[in-house]
Formats: sequence, C-alpha cells, structure tokens
Amino acid sequence: MSSILTNNSAMVALQTLKGINKNLSDVQNQISTGKSVSSAKENSAVWAISKVMESDVNGFKAISDNLALGESTVAVARNAAETITDLLTEMKTKIVAAQGDNVDRAKINTDVTALKEQIASVVSAAQFNGLNLVDGSSASVNVLSSLDRSSTGVNSSNIQVSGNNLSTGGYVAKAAFVTGAATNGVSASLDSFGFALDATGGAADDAAITIATTVFAAGDSISMRLGDTDISYTITAEDVASTTTRDVVALGLKNAIEATGLNVTVDYDSGTPGELAITNNGATSLAVSGQFMNASAGGLGAVAAINVSTQVGATAALGSIETLINTAIDAAASFGSAEGRISTQAEFISNLTDSLKTGIGAMVDANMEEASARLQALQVQQQLGVQSLSIANQSPQALLSLFR
Repeated sequence: MSSILTNNSAMVALQTLKGINKNLSDVQNQISTGKSVSSAKENSAVWAISKVMESDVNGFKAISDNLALGESTVAVARNAAETITDLLTEMKTKIVAAQGDNVDRAKINTDVTALKEQIASVVSAAQFNGLNLVDGSSASVNVLSSLDRSSTGVNSSNIQVSGNNLSTGGYVAKAAFVTGAATNGVSASLDSFGFALDATGGAADDAAITIATTVFAAGDSISMRLGDTDISYTITAEDVASTTTRDVVALGLKNAIEATGLNVTVDYDSGTPGELAITNNGATSLAVSGQFMNASAGGLGAVAAINVSTQVGATAALGSIETLINTAIDAAASFGSAEGRISTQAEFISNLTDSLKTGIGAMVDANMEEASARLQALQVQQQLGVQSLSIANQSPQALLSLFR
C-alpha cells in the first residue's frame, strides 16, 4: 500500500544507510587504530585479557633492562677475577724462580710486590654502578629475572649471584705453625709452610705439621693443599674456649684431610700436642702446603704474607700461591656460571616478550586486508544507500503531483 503520509521506503532506506554507516565507522576505526578490539565495549573479555598481557609485556621490558644491568655487573667481576688469576699465575712464575740459590731474590721480590699492588688495584676498580662483587663488600646480589603469574597473583623471581672476596687487605700474620720433627724436615715460616712428600717408600715420604700455641680467634682459618686438593678448617668460638685449642685444630684438619679420600695416612698422637704426621701412600710425590688466615682478612689476604727475599719465604710462598690461584679461579668460574645464566635468561625473556606480543596481536589486531576490502564494499553500499534514500524521498512527491 502506498501512502502520502508515511514513506515506508524512505524509512527502510534510512535504516539501511544507518547500518551501513555504523559498519563503515567500525571498519574505519579498525584501520585507523590497527585493532579489531580497541575498547572494552567491542569485546570486554578479549580486551581484559589483552590488557593483562600488555602489562606483563611492559614488566618484562623492565626485567630485560635489569638483566642487562646484572649481566654487566657480573661481567666486570668475572673479568676482574680472570685478571687476578693471570696476575697470580705470573706471581707464581716469580716465586718458582726464587727457589734457586743463585738468583737475585731481592729483585724478584720487588716484582712480586708490584704484582701485589696491581691485584689490589684490580679489586678496588672492579665495580659497576657502585656495586663491587670481588672486594668482600657484597655477600650476594639479586638480579630480577622473571615475573611468575599464577592463580594466586604475580610473584617476582631472582637470580642470586654470590660475591667473592678477593681482597688482599686486612691480613695479620700469626705464627700458626712450627717446624715438625720428621724425616722430611718441614720448613715453616710463621703463618705458612710448603714441602713435598716422596712417593711411598721414599726417603721423605712423611712429614709432621704442628699447630703452634698461638692465640687464635673465632673465624680464623687454616687452609691446606695436598696435591690438587684443598681443605680448610675454620676455628670456632668453642675451639678458642677449649684448653687444648691446638689439638682441636689438628683434629679438625685430620678429619678434613681424611674426608677427601686422598691416598695418605694422617696420624695424630695426643702425646705430641697439635702435631699431625702425614705419610704419602701414593705412587707419585705429593706437594703439601698450608696457610693461616685471620678472620678479618680478605680472600686473598695471604698475598700480603708472600715474601721471596729469603729461601724460607720462597719455599712458603710456593706452597700458598697455589691456594690463592685456586681461590681466584673458583671466583672467576662462579661469576662465569652466573653470567651465562643471566645471558640465557635475558634471551628467554626477549623471546617470551615477542611471543606475548604475537599472542596479543592475534586477539586484538585487525586483519588489514579484510578491513580494506570491507571499507571499499561499505563505501559502495553507502553510495547506493544514499541513492536509494533519494529515490524513496522522490516517490511521494511524484504521487502528490497527480492531484495538482
């Protein structure tokens, strides 16, 4: 039915045009923002998930920066430990040269002193952004490594990097050892000693080490090296309070040596206070050395005691330098492992961030090819809709003209 009062065709055309314009606005919004879901009203569930993931991405970017800072800090410490290892190795060369009789030990000792000063310089300079992991000022540092999201919330994870005390300061010598009455004739110089045991059956396959009646303090330690094996004993407050401290320390060293499984016999006789008799049962000779370390000394504090200007000092230094080198090597290896882990975590976080971005994009990004095609189609529909509305508006006018 046609009516001159109600233009149904125009209303239909207008509603159609409104729908086309709404779809056209949505497509234009997708093209301008690049997103199919740019606000909560379009898809509240997808929008909420995407925003949570976007916050995680921003968090992981901050973690990447933190990992880069941590990796640089640990790299500085590792380089310092490696440099110190090289300097100690060079010092060992000087010490070995000082073992001979026809050498100028005074000049060699001057070179050794210069190396000591260089080690101290490396330790003090090995800081990044004020944090030094090799001077004993930092027991450990936590490097932020991850954000862990679960049903209970978000927690942070850290990579803990232990500091290593390679400081040469704070050392105070104590006469911790005395010469033992044994076949080998141990040459002891106050705070350190060094000698070699023949293979089993040799003329000097045994030797005695005697702990002196010095006044020890809680935290003082005695380290020994037998071949390639390091052992140590730290003196406790209970040991100091004992009436036979030297015997307690000797027994502690005996137990530590036996726990290594080395092919040696360690005898302790309470009738000879503080004395340990070590016999080499192996088929090859065995180097034995020992070093006292006071509680407040740096990890390389024994470097201060090295003096090769005398034969006794050169012999003792040869025994202690191996322990010092191994301390530096262990520190470098520890930092190297930590740096490798941080590097791996940094790469993982980078890949994880990319994956999260891809996941967010899959949820909210617009398909630009589809949006472009729809835009063209809707523009054509819009033109047709305008023409349809124009035609619908003309029909009543044509009907009215019949009655004029």
